[in-house]
Amino acid sequence: MPKAVRSRVSRRAAEEAVRTLLRWAGDDPTREGLLDTPKRVVNAYRDWFSGYAVDPHEYMRRTFEEVDGYDELVVLRDISFESHCEHHMAPIIGRVHVGYLPSNKVVGISKLARVVEGYARRFQVQEKLTAQIASCIDEVLKPRGVGVVVDAVHQCMTTRGVHKRGVSMVTSRMVGLFRSDARTRAEFLRFIDIRGAVEA
Repeated sequence: MPKAVRSRVSRRAAEEAVRTLLRWAGDDPTREGLLDTPKRVVNAYRDWFSGYAVDPHEYMRRTFEEVDGYDELVVLRDISFESHCEHHMAPIIGRVHVGYLPSNKVVGISKLARVVEGYARRFQVQEKLTAQIASCIDEVLKPRGVGVVVDAVHQCMTTRGVHKRGVSMVTSRMVGLFRSDARTRAEFLRFIDIRGAVEA
């Protein structure tokens, strides 16, 4: 949640909400095994949703311009992430592939991973996560193009509802030359080894 919203909810109230859910599920939050569970859950939430306390755009603002004219693809593959579905609060676990075509500056690769983390550690839907990562890179770095592909497993589908395992969801956002130039898009998809991609 945004910091302003979180500040209106005390830790005590958050822990009591966990106790309420434990009672609703049919257990006794006063029994020995559950006594510290509310505290642990609140601590876990602070970690899982730490993305609300950061601005991913700030990670992109430190750039490097001494690149000897390098203007080809920059790709960071297999950025692992964990997020949570905003519909069921169930984990989303997957990988993000990010690529961009620099104009006159590049960014440290760890910053790309931090942008992913900043957005993933919030309640999410995968389509929004994909778009947010691409928009952040495009808005701050202003490259000639950005490509983002997210491949993830949704626990809200594997552990409840239809209970389908072995299924992953793939989303992509292509901006600039990644959208308008089929060769650039194909090169990016080849770099990240997405097979069977259809070229426009």
